[in-house]
Amino acid sequence: MNTSVRTRKSIAIDMDGVLADVEPQYLDWYEKEYGTRPLRESMLGLMECDALPNNAIAKFLTTPGFFRTLPVMEGAVEAVKDLMKDFDVYIVSAAMEFPLSLYEKKQWLEEHFPFIHWRNIIFCGDKSVISTDYLIDDHLKNLDNCKGKPLMFTAFHNINHDHHQRVNHWKEIPGLLRDLTEVRRKLEALPPLPAQDRPRW
Repeated sequence: MNTSVRTRKSIAIDMDGVLADVEPQYLDWYEKEYGTRPLRESMLGLMECDALPNNAIAKFLTTPGFFRTLPVMEGAVEAVKDLMKDFDVYIVSAAMEFPLSLYEKKQWLEEHFPFIHWRNIIFCGDKSVISTDYLIDDHLKNLDNCKGKPLMFTAFHNINHDHHQRVNHWKEIPGLLRDLTEVRRKLEALPPLPAQDRPRW
């Protein structure tokens, strides 16, 4: 009889730019504030703080209501529900960078992802303390320090970077994670590799 225990892998999922679609919000708020709408193409490849004139993004990120009214990324709700069947899913946001966002993010999750238990929501300052098997994020500062397998969700500011595995849409993520987990399971069944040859994830 097989007595081995197959444990569930864990996934940390970022909010802004991954679950919440910040790009149209930036453009909508800029148009409302300044009367003109920049082209999305003008933002591609720029750091988030430099992507719009007038230091607008920094202003929006500290304005009440910005985080609370973000649209949900297409396909995110369905994909997260699917992932929760086979993985332990945690929502992880570096919300302490913008303390005003804490309650708004909590309200946003309660509205759009009410099926995620509060114990699986982590608001922090530095994501390098997170030790999940996978991290889905759009920012290199978080992906570069990931202890597991990082997946880079495409955003205007990371479009020119390719040193992490990229995902472009939520519809491709559940299948990819199940494939990666199966590969990892097979690798773990092999004789141990020397430490220098072991994959980080």
